[in-house]
Amino acid sequence: MDATLTSQDILRRYAKGDRDFSGLNLSGVNLSGANLSRTDWLDVNFAKSYLNSTVFTFACLTRANMRGAVMVGASLCGANLNQASLSNINLSNADLHGASLQGATLFGANLSLANLMDANLIDADMRTVNLSGANLIGACMRGANLRQERAIGDQHEIDASKKKRNIANLTAANLSGADLRGANLSGADLYKADLRGANLQEATLSGANLSEAKLNNANLQGVFLTEANLSRATFLGAILDNAKLERAIMIDANFNGVSLRGAVMPDVKASRVQMQETDLTDAKFSRADLSRADLKGAIMVRANLIEAYLARTNLANVDLTDAVLNRAELSSANLVSAILKGATLPDGKVHK
Repeated sequence: MDATLTSQDILRRYAKGDRDFSGLNLSGVNLSGANLSRTDWLDVNFAKSYLNSTVFTFACLTRANMRGAVMVGASLCGANLNQASLSNINLSNADLHGASLQGATLFGANLSLANLMDANLIDADMRTVNLSGANLIGACMRGANLRQERAIGDQHEIDASKKKRNIANLTAANLSGADLRGANLSGADLYKADLRGANLQEATLSGANLSEAKLNNANLQGVFLTEANLSRATFLGAILDNAKLERAIMIDANFNGVSLRGAVMPDVKASRVQMQETDLTDAKFSRADLSRADLKGAIMVRANLIEAYLARTNLANVDLTDAVLNRAELSSANLVSAILKGATLPDGKVHK
């Protein structure tokens, strides 16, 4: 911080009506608890500053350098943080309702229990961010980058204490209604996250942990869920047409009534999965483990089930018209009232 400018100077200027503090070097300043609402801080340097419970409501912090700042419980409602550098910042329990962080760098940031309702996070760099328990209802995260980091070595972005934390943590985060179109969430931890009604169209969640997550009524068209963990997750009313789920774990997940038309699901582990009345037209299930799955009343027209494992699977009333079941294991499967017209059976014969 400039030797001639102290926190008391800032507070005196604010008390006199000054609202423009743009371009100042305030690295390491302590303004915890101060009310600095409706102020301008363009290009300010707040690196490693102490701003716990500071009020920046409707403040303009565009391009601010806030790396390593401590802002626990701070209020940034409606603030403009576009293109700000927020690497390793501590914003736990902060209120960012309606804040704009478009293009901001949040690499390694702590936003646990933060309120990001209706926040703008378009194209934000959110790798290794901690959003556990955060409220992201209605947030716009189109194109945000939350991908897993396999090699962390940028000394300017990551401090030594965080070198082992290389995934985005969104456990139990509330993302209901969030816009995540095209977002990269590869390897992210979304255990028990609430994604009901979220838009994840064309998003990448390869290797992500979505076990016990709620995805009811979510839009997952064209989503990439390769090797994702979906065990015990619920998808009621969701749309997963053309989703890519290669090698995903779907054990005990609930897809009842879901649309999975054209979904790509080879080698999935889906024992005991619930898919009653699910639309699986043109779905690809080669080598899938669907043992003990409940597919009663599902539509599996032209489905590819080559070498699928269907032991004790409930296929009652399933429409398997023109499906391909070459070398599939159907021992003890329930095929009562199943439609097999034109289907290629395990022995290679076509059912008449």
